[in-house]
Amino acid sequence: MGVGLMDPWANGATSLVYSGPRDPDIWPSLLERPSNIICCRPSLYRRIMKYGDVNRDSFPALRHGLTAGEALPGLLFVQWQDRTGRPLFEALGMSEISTYISSSPSTPPRAGSPGRPQEGRKVAILREETEQPEEAEDEEIGLLAVHRSEPGLMLSYWERPDETRRAFWGDWFLTGDRATRDGDGYYWYEGRTDDVMNAFGYRVAPEEVERVLASHPAVSEVAVVARPVRDGVSLITAFVVRVRPEFDDETALAEFAVKHLAEYKRPKVYEFVDALPRTPSGKLKRRALLDQA
Repeated sequence: MGVGLMDPWANGATSLVYSGPRDPDIWPSLLERPSNIICCRPSLYRRIMKYGDVNRDSFPALRHGLTAGEALPGLLFVQWQDRTGRPLFEALGMSEISTYISSSPSTPPRAGSPGRPQEGRKVAILREETEQPEEAEDEEIGLLAVHRSEPGLMLSYWERPDETRRAFWGDWFLTGDRATRDGDGYYWYEGRTDDVMNAFGYRVAPEEVERVLASHPAVSEVAVVARPVRDGVSLITAFVVRVRPEFDDETALAEFAVKHLAEYKRPKVYEFVDALPRTPSGKLKRRALLDQA
């Protein structure tokens, strides 16, 4: 609503908002519009390239693309720039505060990172296993948090005081995301705290496994979940959308995982599917996959 509608209006621009069904045939007609900026989820950029004849001449008026709503895979970031010749800027945010970390012309994007905190934002990564809030060091995975003094932060959840109390840890609002920060101040998304998988006693972020498998040339999309097999034991299961339907070599994917993932992070089961379950806006429905597994 903010980026796609209110921001363009505030700047006197025209906003073309598509709210119809997820029909790949709509993309050619949308791409014919002389848009200066495209804004959509990463999954929709992937579909645009899959179903549209996209090249460097496809968007003569386009300056850049914007994306948010889910992590932008580094490979997709590179593919979009290679195919279109246009930069793709990512933002990380949520309803409680809107976007607060992003890349932009002044914050050059890096593949796999949503960027750095926007000017004036007070953002931190907090250690998970401490009694009081304690900021993590660079490269240390922790809880992504925003200071309660942030003027764009919500005051509370309407008539839900218990949920509001749980959302704050001292002076920090916990976003529910895990992340790391590098020495240049760029943040790297490590997934939702409630999506972390427990595989044989190890904590595994599904996004890390998905990033690796998505870089395999035969994989179009992938999502992983931890499938319970008995009390206290879960197996990581990968749901794979193939680039070519005839590809069915689970061994090739397993061998690829051996080269790039620690043993406890490797999927034990691979299932090929035609599509991943998503909401109408394109967000992955991970719970549906868990039920399916």
